[in-house]
Amino acid sequence: MRFSKREIDTLTCPPGKRDAVFSDTETKGFLVRVTDTGTKLFLFQYRYAGRVRRLKLGEYGALTIAQARKMAEEARGRVLAGGDPVGERRAEVVSYQASLQEQAAQAAIDALTLDVLIDRWAAMALREHSETYRREGPQRIRYNFQLFLNRPAQSLTVSELQARLDEIAEQHPTTARRLQAYARAMYAWAVKRQLVEDNPFARVIVEGREVSRDRVLTDDEIGEIWRVAGQMAYPFGPFFRLLLLTLQRRSEVAEMRWEEISPDLTTWTIPAERTKNSRVHIVHLSEPARHVLAALHRQTDPKTGAISPYVFTNTGRTPISDFSGAKERLERLIEVERAEKSPGKEVCAMPAPGWRLHDLRRTGVTVMARLGVGPHVADRVLNHVQGTIKGVAAVYQRHEFLKERQIALDNWAIHVLQVAESSELNTAGSRVIALRRS
Repeated sequence: MRFSKREIDTLTCPPGKRDAVFSDTETKGFLVRVTDTGTKLFLFQYRYAGRVRRLKLGEYGALTIAQARKMAEEARGRVLAGGDPVGERRAEVVSYQASLQEQAAQAAIDALTLDVLIDRWAAMALREHSETYRREGPQRIRYNFQLFLNRPAQSLTVSELQARLDEIAEQHPTTARRLQAYARAMYAWAVKRQLVEDNPFARVIVEGREVSRDRVLTDDEIGEIWRVAGQMAYPFGPFFRLLLLTLQRRSEVAEMRWEEISPDLTTWTIPAERTKNSRVHIVHLSEPARHVLAALHRQTDPKTGAISPYVFTNTGRTPISDFSGAKERLERLIEVERAEKSPGKEVCAMPAPGWRLHDLRRTGVTVMARLGVGPHVADRVLNHVQGTIKGVAAVYQRHEFLKERQIALDNWAIHVLQVAESSELNTAGSRVIALRRS
């Protein structure tokens, strides 16, 4: 029969069967399948590679007979030309699905910007790292790669990252090397999590070797730092003085909490999660250090009124930062003091020769050596990850030298106050805390 509307409308599925197929006599291979539910589906049947295949054209109602016939004739033309309409449609479906997957993958890549990756790395991968690493790693990457933060993390190229690291290394090679280490670790984690395909930081090069610094401040410089820190307001004035007296790391002093300090202000216990070697570290507080702490008031969060846990804070919610700006202010005060002491003479700026806050630690142990403090005690004072005691001796030497460390820091405090008083750059009116000697 030739399909017509009247013919199709009268077709039914025989009782007891799930469906029945009827052929059109005009167009070879043009069929209609009628199901027991009344659905009528147009098909095109042909033979390809020795097998019978049926191509679904669409449902009657959604397609007219004329539209379905035209589709069947077009499919027949492709078969006569050697084509396989069913195989072609399957290929189109696969291609479309692949395209959707590719679009979804690209959307995910575009959504994972460098900024988002830093946040995910910090939240998911750094839980077992020290507090310092958890803070400094994301902070340094975000600060030094600001121009790339809104770029897809996958899109960053070796050449542009190499150019940026070269720019940093020109002035600060050690910073560039450590920055690369942080970023390489972040991307290695992202590769394992299948967030990105490649780790570009594994293929960049930071030229030169990391050179160990040997800057030791002179006694005059120690005295200057102590005196001008006394002229600076909270929080950085007391911070610089406590940094000088305790010889602990900048981040450890900056993030000091009141709960870590003993009620009598004689010891400061830094918890393992805040130390570089992940070990609890006890710091003896000399009398000048106790004076610094005793003069401080507990800060509060101006928004909530809650008492801050931090000894040094500007917000009441977070510890201090902007150390570079505070260090510059300290250096300017030193220049002013020098100019007042030597009017008419050219004043040497403190940064020349250059110094860093970390140099205070090296300076302290150097002076301790002059004062007769053993290197094993100095190592414990600084809480070095690996000190002078090595090998078998390190395995059996578990003594913490607490009493010796107390004496060492007391003697160091005496030295700081002495050079602050005796320095020829000492200005009238500088306030020095007297250290009681036993």
